[in-house]
Amino acid sequence: MASDTRRSRFRRPVVLLLCAVLLGAGGVAAGMWLQSAREQLVGRVQLSPADVGFAQDMSVHHEQAVLIAQTLPRDVDPQIRVIADQIVVAQTSEIATMRGWLNLFDEAFTTAHPMQWMHGSDHVMSEQGGAPMPGTASTSEISRLAGLRGADAEALFLQLMIRHHQGGVEMAEAAIHAVASEPIRRVARGMIRDQSNEIAVMTALLGTRDAKPLPHP
Repeated sequence: MASDTRRSRFRRPVVLLLCAVLLGAGGVAAGMWLQSAREQLVGRVQLSPADVGFAQDMSVHHEQAVLIAQTLPRDVDPQIRVIADQIVVAQTSEIATMRGWLNLFDEAFTTAHPMQWMHGSDHVMSEQGGAPMPGTASTSEISRLAGLRGADAEALFLQLMIRHHQGGVEMAEAAIHAVASEPIRRVARGMIRDQSNEIAVMTALLGTRDAKPLPHP
């Protein structure tokens, strides 16, 4: 019995070590396979400067849409709450997709020269420090939304998000003609479809609150 116990104690670390070796080997093999798959994909698909710029800038643009939706107070009309939550889910997913492309091709998630892919190298930020991306809200507008409640918060949220979506549609429409990658072009078309539908719904809801959309970006 004692001999069996000693053998059992001896076998246990050996088995664990063997498992670790096998798992390690499997991890190395998986890593090699992923690297090979990545190299094959990168070899077949090339991202143009417009592809990279669109993915970088639209990811940042989406981040603000998520921020606006999350800033909306919880005690609002459930219909508007649902729209805000849908925007968070959809645009967070699209951010992950676009940054997945950037990561795959070893590109940075952001750029020091936003919107050059759309406007060219002459495009610069305004002297007032305004964001160069169309439709984005100012810091003061988001702070104001955070301080409102009820119908006032609903109206401002709808105004900010309608304008933000209009800017996003403008960027996506430009991307369809500028980018070289068909997968990115398909995503841009999907953004145009989804955000245009949401603009229509939000505009109708805004009208029931005796408020008008903000000027088009």
